[in-house]
Amino acid sequence: MKSHQARRMTLSMLAIAAAATVMPFAAAPALAQGTSYPADKAIRLVVPFPAGGPTDTAARIIGQKMGETLKTTIVIDNRPGASGTIGTETVAKAAPDGYTLVMLATPTLLAPHLLPRKGYDIFKDFTPVGNAYELPIVMVVNPQALPDVTDLQQYIAKAKAAPGQTNYTSAGNGSFGHLSTELLKNLGHFDVQHVPYKGSAPAISDLLAGQVPMMFSDMIAALPHIKAGKLRPIAVGSSKRVSFAPDVRTVAEQGFPGFDASSWGGLLVPAGTPKDIVAKLSDALKGALADSAVQQKMLGAGTVASYLPPDQLASRMQTDYAKWGKVIKDNNIRSD
Repeated sequence: MKSHQARRMTLSMLAIAAAATVMPFAAAPALAQGTSYPADKAIRLVVPFPAGGPTDTAARIIGQKMGETLKTTIVIDNRPGASGTIGTETVAKAAPDGYTLVMLATPTLLAPHLLPRKGYDIFKDFTPVGNAYELPIVMVVNPQALPDVTDLQQYIAKAKAAPGQTNYTSAGNGSFGHLSTELLKNLGHFDVQHVPYKGSAPAISDLLAGQVPMMFSDMIAALPHIKAGKLRPIAVGSSKRVSFAPDVRTVAEQGFPGFDASSWGGLLVPAGTPKDIVAKLSDALKGALADSAVQQKMLGAGTVASYLPPDQLASRMQTDYAKWGKVIKDNNIRSD
């Protein structure tokens, strides 16, 4: 009897010892998931636009600083095409492990309203990391073509005096400059004709030449010509004035309260990425954007560092998707 009890006690002690030995190893993967990321592995940041543009430049500035914080390399991978949807689709299909991100910009958010291609759902297939930057847009006129136009109301008065006879240009059908002008037309009850181009460079070229008198341009493209006196800024699209042109009043200040045409960019990861990794990336993004050197570099590139946490970026995506989707539908806008 005693021998049998002793044998049972010995087996129980062995089982306890074995469990004590196994438990730390069983818990190790869960612990490592939060503490080891990124584990000696580069992070790929897909920029779904060409190199050299504002989205690409902002991504490189931000990525370098985030890499320093995370103690790894963030590699920029340019995959342009179809308003950013081609590169974005590659991220939707990537492993949700925090090693592949995409810089979402406003044109890509709105692309499903304009393009038949739909290889992903921007709301279901991604998790927001945080807003990264604002890209201010500015309404500019050719001062030779419109010598008497120095503010928005003067421009609208001129347009109303000759309905449908005044032209404006943009970087293309469905571009943010196009949508912003159409929204303003609806609110101001005036009519000007759209002359779309294939990109902002040729549009600004003909604006400078006087072929078209007005454009809603991103600030980075217009600023050198504003400084040279070749273009005159008459209104800023965002809800607040910008440091690039502090004397230029917003559209809202010139008779359209609540008007806000803000183009922006934010980081996303594939849906299913662990929450602790999303939080770590978001903290690194927030820290990068708070750095004064990063802020100055971004200003030099025509963008404004602007952080929003994941939940606020998610809300912004929903709001802008609905807002600009209505503009697209109401004005029967189609992409090139």
